[in-house]
Amino acid sequence: MNSSDKKNLTADTSGVWQKLTSPDEAPPGLSVRLALPSFDNGAWMVLEHWQAGSGEPPHSHPGDDMTVVIEGRMSVQFFSESDDGLTPDGDRVEFTKGDTGFIAAGRIHDAKYVEDCKLVYVHDGEFGFTPAGNSKEECVRLQTNGTNVLSD
Repeated sequence: MNSSDKKNLTADTSGVWQKLTSPDEAPPGLSVRLALPSFDNGAWMVLEHWQAGSGEPPHSHPGDDMTVVIEGRMSVQFFSESDDGLTPDGDRVEFTKGDTGFIAAGRIHDAKYVEDCKLVYVHDGEFGFTPAGNSKEECVRLQTNGTNVLSD
């Protein structure tokens, strides 16, 4: 790599984004690169690339999470759950390049990827995915190195 290439490194040309894979049974439109093994008190980190038009059904996670949008545009809808099902909780929130979003543990939300998105996703502690409402039937299992990281 010459000095000009080093000065003009982007998400498209950086080695950080060159080794993404689509795990078996991953949701459509998702490719990932996982972090190296962590400490017991660590955070789970993954680089994600979502294709435009893809999305995640309503779900929650056992720990707080943080998403940094490197490229693209996405939106998140929060929900409240009752015996009658899921109800939108506030307006849909949009995130674009450079934005960072935080979601509290247990908060039900979905995600829609309006444009191709490159994201840095960080989860406090071991990752978990719990489908909510009708999405429990729609949910697929994401397998990572033989370990189920989605749970229902």
